[in-house]
Amino acid sequence: MNEVSQVALAAPAASLSILALFLQAGIVVKCVMIGLMAASVWCWAIVVDKIFLYRRTRSQMDAFEQVFWSGQSLEELYRTLASRDNTGMPALFVAAMREWKRSHEGGRAAIGSLQQRIDKVMDVTIGRELERLQSKLLVLATIGSSAPFIGLFGTVWGIMTAFTSIAASKNTSLAVVAPGIAEALFATAIGLVAAIPAVIAYNTLTSDANALSGRLETFADEFSAILSRQIDERQAA
Repeated sequence: MNEVSQVALAAPAASLSILALFLQAGIVVKCVMIGLMAASVWCWAIVVDKIFLYRRTRSQMDAFEQVFWSGQSLEELYRTLASRDNTGMPALFVAAMREWKRSHEGGRAAIGSLQQRIDKVMDVTIGRELERLQSKLLVLATIGSSAPFIGLFGTVWGIMTAFTSIAASKNTSLAVVAPGIAEALFATAIGLVAAIPAVIAYNTLTSDANALSGRLETFADEFSAILSRQIDERQAA
């Protein structure tokens, strides 16, 4: 086989490479592909950010619980954490202790509904923490649900363009039809590449965020019980 024949056989394969499929696509399909690739990059950036955030939050919770249940004075722990920018369990603890101290500064009359105020403060703090943990997860859900349809739009548009070109050239051979169809289907492939990791990541990260929120709620209930006993003791004194 001479060199000219080898080049002729290699040309169709090169025309169906990933880069060639993108470069040969129409402007609409190219915009769809670029948008889907950008969405995929955004998706992975969110996933990486959340993985590190949840890991830090778990480590922070473990360290705080170890200190909290070590028997250290609540007042001493509060003084240590009050001046810091706290998140997670430390933020929950500081919010409850701050309400405790404010109520006692107001005298005995302020103790009456203290338990309800502390519970409300902790509920608000848990809500803020959950919002922080779940921020941008809606982006993953949006990408996961919409990317396949956006890719399908690019595919439909590419097939319409390919059929128009085929009709104009009046040539229905496979060598003419295949590149145009392949370009169109490539948009759907990119849509699936963006959507599948987004859906998996959304479900996994949502479960992790709910688990962390559950730990916060458990700690809030335990700490509320501790403060409730102290309130009862002060009222009985």
